[in-house]
Amino acid sequence: MKSLLTSLFCLLCVSVCRVSAIYVPVREYAGTSFFDKWDFYGFYDNTTWGNVTYQDRANATSKRLTYINGAGNAIIKVDNTTNVAPATLIYRDSIRLTSQDTYGVGSLIIIDALHIPYGCSVWPSFWTLGVGKEWPLVGEIDIIEGINLKANNQVALHSTPGCFQAQGVIQSGQTIEGNCSTDAGCIVGETKPNSLGAGFAQAGGGVYAVQMDVAGVFIWFFSRPDIPDDIKNANPSSSVDTSKWGTSSAAYPATGCNITQFFGPQQLILVTTLCGGWAGEPGIYAQTCPGNCVADNIIGPGSPKYDNAFWEIRYIRTYLADGLQAPPAASTTIPPSSTMQGSGSSSPDTSSTGNVRPSSWAVLRSVPCSEFLMIVVGVGALMLL
Repeated sequence: MKSLLTSLFCLLCVSVCRVSAIYVPVREYAGTSFFDKWDFYGFYDNTTWGNVTYQDRANATSKRLTYINGAGNAIIKVDNTTNVAPATLIYRDSIRLTSQDTYGVGSLIIIDALHIPYGCSVWPSFWTLGVGKEWPLVGEIDIIEGINLKANNQVALHSTPGCFQAQGVIQSGQTIEGNCSTDAGCIVGETKPNSLGAGFAQAGGGVYAVQMDVAGVFIWFFSRPDIPDDIKNANPSSSVDTSKWGTSSAAYPATGCNITQFFGPQQLILVTTLCGGWAGEPGIYAQTCPGNCVADNIIGPGSPKYDNAFWEIRYIRTYLADGLQAPPAASTTIPPSSTMQGSGSSSPDTSSTGNVRPSSWAVLRSVPCSEFLMIVVGVGALMLL
């Protein structure tokens, strides 16, 4: 009897520490209701110091910077119709969206896009930011990020000291930086073609997915022809199975970074800024674009310079590992602040009431594998007394 109980505990340990594979849907941002569960920033870029003014929802709608096109896809764009005059402070209108829901360990996020903004001075990003504390105390995950005419996406984690990408990880991308507490974060460059820019659009777009699990953070990119069947055939009520997706583009296993320690509840952020501290840095800008970032792009007419500075999104879907409960909506609005900033984008404009309300199984799964092993060993020892 004792050996049977011990075996059952060991089996439970293995199942808890294994990466979750089956995910059930929580929310879909799509179609005419796409913008309903987002907060519009409505402030200037006060953290990455881009030359933009983010519009509130009323202005974004009236200026046609956000709308649903004839195909039912969400368009989020930089202003390309205004002639911006030279001035001491130069800004062009753009959009930054922050999700009202939060997502933590046990979550899966999928974005299906047909077009990602690109062009000289353009800096698009889709990322998550931990809420409730100053950056980066509860982490940041950069899922999509590019600048200017850069052709390949890069992803990153940002954290406090102690979180690293483990060496020898299995991933298809190329590790650029392994320390997640540097200003740039622990970066992995995408090696698959058509992950950004004109190539992404010409290939019909694609899918990005990020999995946050006790076993680690894993990020995939699939160009349109390579999207797995369970994503391709999914509907808002169907589950997906990450075990069928193959090797991820980036892998940050818990052996190098205890995800439950360094990452708290995360909000989704979708944003496009211009120039700023990365795209506009002269040495970086000159790698793919001529002239001066502000003078040769933001000043003057918006077209044709910003005709490709738009997102076209079929949907963003969020999931939880089977057995977890849906997250609460963020409820407390805070003013924009440069003291709570992310490296890839900017600060959160809302604060959350918390992460998912876990079931008892979710609480069990939230214990790091190393600690759970110690618990099992202790319980097993007591059983043998």
